[in-house]
Amino acid sequence: MAIVDLVMPKLGESIMEATILKWHKQPGDTVAMDETVLEIATDKVDSEVPSTAAGVLSEILFNVNDVVPIGTVIARIKTGAEENVSSRPAPVQPKVEVRQPQMETVAEVVSSHQTSSKESFGTYKPQTNGTGNRFYSPLVLNIAASEGVSMSELENIPGTGNEGRVTKKDILQYVSERKSGVRSRESEVRSQQPTVQSQEYSVIKESAPLTSHNSQLTTYTGNVEIIEMDRMRKLIAEHMVRSKHTSPHVTSFVEADVTSLVMWRDKVKKDFEKREGTKITFTPLFIEAIVRCIKKFPLVNCSLDGDKIIIKKDINIGMATALPSGNLIVPVIKNADQLNLVGLAKQVNMLADNARTGKLKADDTAGGTFTMTNVGTFGSLMGTPIINQPQVAILAVGAIKKRPVVVETPAGDSIAIRHMMYLSMSYDHRIVDGSLGATFLTAVAKELENFNGEREY
Repeated sequence: MAIVDLVMPKLGESIMEATILKWHKQPGDTVAMDETVLEIATDKVDSEVPSTAAGVLSEILFNVNDVVPIGTVIARIKTGAEENVSSRPAPVQPKVEVRQPQMETVAEVVSSHQTSSKESFGTYKPQTNGTGNRFYSPLVLNIAASEGVSMSELENIPGTGNEGRVTKKDILQYVSERKSGVRSRESEVRSQQPTVQSQEYSVIKESAPLTSHNSQLTTYTGNVEIIEMDRMRKLIAEHMVRSKHTSPHVTSFVEADVTSLVMWRDKVKKDFEKREGTKITFTPLFIEAIVRCIKKFPLVNCSLDGDKIIIKKDINIGMATALPSGNLIVPVIKNADQLNLVGLAKQVNMLADNARTGKLKADDTAGGTFTMTNVGTFGSLMGTPIINQPQVAILAVGAIKKRPVVVETPAGDSIAIRHMMYLSMSYDHRIVDGSLGATFLTAVAKELENFNGEREY
């Protein structure tokens, strides 16, 4: 009888781990090829893991709620195939540290993965670029240098990354606590109790909340209802807080007259659906305008890695989509610049439908380079969106409203009823200056205002 290892599958280019939600099979159960064995979740989507062989599930190596790196053996299946036992090498059980779910920036995850992928879990040897035996990514070292954190301090920061590595989150939290005076008090305690183990200190650190609220409120006054955050809400909250800590946000606003666009859509929407088999919404029209402007201003389609600006040649537009639970998810339209309006409309509708029905795959939310969110869907005139890390800009479109406005014509000015819309864009001021941000946003507005009402789709 042969033993087949079931491993945690790769779930996207920036996803390095997943949480086990539910085992559909238990040891001793028969499994068929491609039959679902367990459900897993990432910070993006939930997925099912099918069996890679037919046989009997002999062993489960991880429990529900364990966080497991991709490529790790999670279960073993006995098959009916004969095997020469003497020639088969003994399976090596990787040494994996199970830890609580956490989100890292893509720069940190990729840096960690590139180092750890060179060595197996069982033969890992710590690397260092400091005075101790720990490895630090260039991003962490840059932050430490800019904040005046010495190497000796860096060596004493408990790491929550792979193999205890100090992540961007760890160094930023350390700097924040040091500025608030928390670290100075802890240093005094450690000087009085030099025998305190680093593992004990790590537990103290992990118990602190991610936000700046340090009050541990256990009782609530008044008539209240307490609702526990679901897993996705917790991840979204952490991602939003980290984005604000990472990027200095600046938001610019502009108003656009989209009358021609609205009238064109009203004219063609029935024929479009009949001919193409899908609806034409405003979203693909907005994305089309954004893509054209990104080609003119490629710096808004980039990310930051330490002091390096990574300009993305691919234009992958993320579109914020509301889930039935009220949470938001951002599926990505890959290579949006290579799609015509019909292709964009089909991609938008397919991804939105899959998001609402829970059919999104992990790869559907990976690789975004610029994000658009339609706050007008919920009736908002405008918004100040939070950047979707590691991107540097996010554009929000508001509700389209009829308003009396001044229209300039060769015959003179007049007041007319027009379809007006506000656009806003938040951008990372480390890379995108106010002039570039405002110019790009104005260019998108002009694209929408100059929409050709006689065009073919």
